[in-house]
Amino acid sequence: MDFRIDAVRAKFPALSLIDKGRRRIYLDNPAGTQVPQAVADAVSRCLLTTNANLGGFFETTVAAQDIVDEAHLAMADFLGAASPQEIIIGANMTTLTYHMSRTLGRTMKPGDEIILTRMDHEGNVSPWLQLAEDLGLVVRWLPFDQQSWQIEEAALAALLSERTRLVALNYASNLTGSINRVKALTGIARRAGALVYVDAVQFAPHGLIDVQNLGCDFLICSAYKFFGPHMGILWGRLDVIDTLKPYKCRCSSNALPERFELGTPQIELMAGLSAAVDYFAELGAAAGAQGSRRLKIAKAFEVSIAYENPLAQQLIDGLSDIAGLTIHGITDPKRINERVPTVSFTVEGIVPETIVRQMNAENIFLWSGHNYAWEIVHQLGIPAEQGVVRIGIAHYNTSAEIDATLESVHRVVAMLRQE
Repeated sequence: MDFRIDAVRAKFPALSLIDKGRRRIYLDNPAGTQVPQAVADAVSRCLLTTNANLGGFFETTVAAQDIVDEAHLAMADFLGAASPQEIIIGANMTTLTYHMSRTLGRTMKPGDEIILTRMDHEGNVSPWLQLAEDLGLVVRWLPFDQQSWQIEEAALAALLSERTRLVALNYASNLTGSINRVKALTGIARRAGALVYVDAVQFAPHGLIDVQNLGCDFLICSAYKFFGPHMGILWGRLDVIDTLKPYKCRCSSNALPERFELGTPQIELMAGLSAAVDYFAELGAAAGAQGSRRLKIAKAFEVSIAYENPLAQQLIDGLSDIAGLTIHGITDPKRINERVPTVSFTVEGIVPETIVRQMNAENIFLWSGHNYAWEIVHQLGIPAEQGVVRIGIAHYNTSAEIDATLESVHRVVAMLRQE
């Protein structure tokens, strides 16, 4: 494996910051990663040298259009899209999903059915629930299997009917870390005539996405989860989105993807988005990849997965030594490739927030709570007001950081038990 962690970390200025003599350990990555210097530079450069709205003929507006076009092309390469026309860029995953749900609602009628999972982030649940309430749609709930920690194909097939119009599911859970077999699930849904909307927010930092191979109709992700700026990206299959009529201003463009991108675009953030995609390409090139940006991105994920998975197993093994601690997700080393390196746990008799507050005070950054995995905590019987402790690894973390984190968890749990 050609993954030079020192070279990777050198690209991220935040990793070297010190607070009152204490180093920072960033394990809050499922909520948002740090960014390479190149991303910040691209945002700054856009604001300082190409700051203009679109549609004119002078220097800065032409340059701004180039930035917008390049961002769509970069994300087409990142997701394996057939065309930049299929890439819709907006504020965030949740806003884009609300917008697309209302657009798709124009094609549905009372009594139509949609399938939602108990495994999804609330951003891929509430927009569809509220659409169903507005239109009189029937919601079918798809639980995850608590043995495999995944959505099972047979369970999905049992819920489908001739009235199913859409299946919303996730690629990887932001709480359990489990990766779903999206291609197989999509095939089942589409054979039944349903559209498939995939939330890939948690998978995108940790694995190569190929939307054409998956066969889904929509896939959404968030740039700030994969080392980019705060914005969301929605891919839609061209033959599907070209038939849709979005809610938009009367005089705005009817072209693709512009008719789905409401208002003035976040041009400076699009510059940062392209830089984030190029960061992956540079990582792949450093590992020996040649050829297209897409090939380099694929190599970047190959080497980063090989680096991340042992860190995840190190974390899982260390947590498993603590009596009364339950990891909610896959722990079998033979199945490490079936999860992303997001690990959530609870400890019997201890409120998760008390653990997290102690560790945050040691400058170990992680989260407690339901983390918008609202359906998961309810299916597992975890009090939603407490949730879990969530630790999320990115490929800039180190084995030494995992050791320090494990030492802290062991010590904090022991201390809290004595109180």
